[in-house]
Amino acid sequence: MVGAAVNPRELVLARVRAALGATPAAPADIARDYRPAGGTVDLDLLVRRLTDYRATVHRCADDAVAQVVDAILGGRRVVVPPALPRRWLPASVAALADDGLSAEQIAATDGVVTAAAVAVAETGTIVLDGAPDQGRRVITLLPDVHVCVLRADQVVAGVPDAIARLDPRRPLTWISGPSATSDIELNRVEGVHGPRNLHVVIVGGGPPP
Repeated sequence: MVGAAVNPRELVLARVRAALGATPAAPADIARDYRPAGGTVDLDLLVRRLTDYRATVHRCADDAVAQVVDAILGGRRVVVPPALPRRWLPASVAALADDGLSAEQIAATDGVVTAAAVAVAETGTIVLDGAPDQGRRVITLLPDVHVCVLRADQVVAGVPDAIARLDPRRPLTWISGPSATSDIELNRVEGVHGPRNLHVVIVGGGPPP
């Protein structure tokens, strides 16, 4: 009598179950206090992290943001979210407000200027949440240059602090430096999935070190 065919998948799973033995019961309550929010904010650490990620960091007062934007994008066409403070834009840029622009129109611009929701000093990460001064995710993906204006009071110590400030129902975009990827030989290529150049303008927080 010929034996029944053995399913290799079931055979492997049976051996795994036998090796693991009885499954322990999951704990009723899982402690969530291992990484509490409330750490000390280190603005200089954020600058170092951003620089490590090859972002360019500028620190200035609010009334000098337009000068910084002028130095980066002066004489060029930029897309901006609908509620971006106009005082941040110099007269030298041709600003195109995103009121439902097509992907082709956005890609034809030279850069984008946005605000931010929060930044994490420990990881060098900036988070956008789609608010009117930050706009749709697509406007930060297609242009080659992203200028992100960040207030010093929006910087938090760690990821738990950022999560406590953010609304999980909003479209969150977490940015750590310019868009970059590497192949199997670790050759870095920038600009594959987003802007090749990220400029972070930190407003307030004292003079640069």
